[in-house]
Amino acid sequence: MNTTDAFTNGKAFIPFVTCGDPDIETTEKIILAMQRAGADMIEIGVPFSDPTAEGPVIQEADMRALESGTTPQAALDMVKRLRPQVNVPLIFMTYANVVFSRGVEQFVTRMADAGVDGLILPDVPFEEKEEFAGPCRARGIDFISMIAPTSHERIRTIASQAEGFIYCISSLGVTGVRDTFSTDIGTMIETVRSASDLPCAVGFGISTPQQASDMAHISDGAIVGSAIVKIVAQYGKDSVDQVSSYVARMKAAVAACDTPRARLPRS
Repeated sequence: MNTTDAFTNGKAFIPFVTCGDPDIETTEKIILAMQRAGADMIEIGVPFSDPTAEGPVIQEADMRALESGTTPQAALDMVKRLRPQVNVPLIFMTYANVVFSRGVEQFVTRMADAGVDGLILPDVPFEEKEEFAGPCRARGIDFISMIAPTSHERIRTIASQAEGFIYCISSLGVTGVRDTFSTDIGTMIETVRSASDLPCAVGFGISTPQQASDMAHISDGAIVGSAIVKIVAQYGKDSVDQVSSYVARMKAAVAACDTPRARLPRS
């Protein structure tokens, strides 16, 4: 499966969950519930002890997952179990050391065998991505490029060499729920689209249906992580229904967007 498939039927909603928080069994239930609630692709965080791109919410989730014994292999085994039941793309989000320390070729091969469709490594600079992107490409896995507001003149270069879809970061800083977005996201997305025909989705900070709708109006989809992880932190093993209800509301807001190239007003 290609991650681009998530955008085939219109605007995509892409939820995130930390694997193993509070335990693997709950994560499996959440992923299946997300799919039923309308998720078009699901981003799975493979926990790491030093998640530098994450804010406190996901950092704490990573620590809980590691304390529960979640390993990269456990995440791979989970995807392999789920794959026959999941018909949307599944992507891993983790850090370079998780992959590198296990051997890039070996880890990517295990991802392909398990049924992982894409990989995001937020700490790998664009100039160094080929060490990971090459093996992914050889095994049919999309190595997802992230474009930040600080990318400036590099935006077109990164976009022109992207695969699958393009992850546009809405704000400076780490992940976390935000009330407002100070970046001129519309201009950034226009620049991306001038260099690539791939879908682009916006993430970092989105938490409400209105925010998801705003971002989907100017892009091809919305990615939400910290708001979901907060629900899991609050309800633990009883979070499945809560997450499902939240994803359904967010998906409805994204799906209602019918002006795919509209612009947000400049900040």
